[in-house]
Amino acid sequence: MTDILRVAVIGAGRMGADHIQRLNTRIHGAEVAAVVDVDLARAQAAIEGIPGAVALADAEEALNNGDVNAVLIATPGFLHEDILLKALAKDIPILCEKPLTPDVESAWKIVQAEEKLGHKRIQVGFMRRFDAEYAALGRLIHGHDLGELLMLHHQHRNPTTPPGFTNEMLINDSVVHEFDAIRFFTGEEITSVQVRLGKATRNAPAGQHDPQHVLLETETGVLADVEIFVNAKFGYEVATQASFEDGIVSIGGDKGPYTRSAGHWGGNVTPGFEERFGAAYDVEIQSWVDAALRGEIGGPTAWDGYATAACCEAGVEAQKSGDKVTVQLNTKPDLYS
Repeated sequence: MTDILRVAVIGAGRMGADHIQRLNTRIHGAEVAAVVDVDLARAQAAIEGIPGAVALADAEEALNNGDVNAVLIATPGFLHEDILLKALAKDIPILCEKPLTPDVESAWKIVQAEEKLGHKRIQVGFMRRFDAEYAALGRLIHGHDLGELLMLHHQHRNPTTPPGFTNEMLINDSVVHEFDAIRFFTGEEITSVQVRLGKATRNAPAGQHDPQHVLLETETGVLADVEIFVNAKFGYEVATQASFEDGIVSIGGDKGPYTRSAGHWGGNVTPGFEERFGAAYDVEIQSWVDAALRGEIGGPTAWDGYATAACCEAGVEAQKSGDKVTVQLNTKPDLYS
């Protein structure tokens, strides 16, 4: 066990750069040892002002750097599998941004590799679990304060999408968060997914049907639905309403002061995920660091990454077929029980 994490951050794009600054300025017990990006100039820019950090263009070189004892993976999902397997071979703490991997087959391969290692090393970056409102709703559900949870209603709205954001990405890159949230809230696996395509916005790019309505069911029959609307224009909104036997709870409403003055009223809508979940990212990374220093993980496991990949696979199939699709899961290894 070590007294400080010397982290190699793999990927210096939007998410990686955010984590680099977070580790450097707000997280205790960790420091940035290396930044890796195929664009070496971007890696060099990311370590500016960070004493002792090195910029590299190859992940394996970072993993073989004797000064590195932990890794944070913030590359595109299709690159995760190779880096994860190499990091597991080093037996060091890993924080992997979602998705664990982009498909069920490779995600299961990671689960098996970690199981063979004999202990958990991978924490998956589902940051919503660390949001104060999500945590409060989770406590209400698990404490049965309002009786049994019956239904969950989710809204996931983005102002717009970047070029190349495909129809499938509405499931794999956006609703993946709700898949994990539903599993987190209920403590159950999702058993089926259905996607309904209704009237589409004129603001959706060619080839993308937006919005979509995703219907889910859990093992004990909790029903959940997700409105995924990624070209909503007005701002970034992630909200949940939970229906209990003895009450209704809503989280994720508009932020900031609600003002009435000079004949007008209103407040603010967050413009993006950084503003909405910035504090949750801080809590998430600190939880990972604290747990890693104890030889543990502090959040979602590789199994959670695999299970959400299975939900995404079922979701994309349901999106294309219009049918209710069963989520197929392998037997859960004892390591994650």
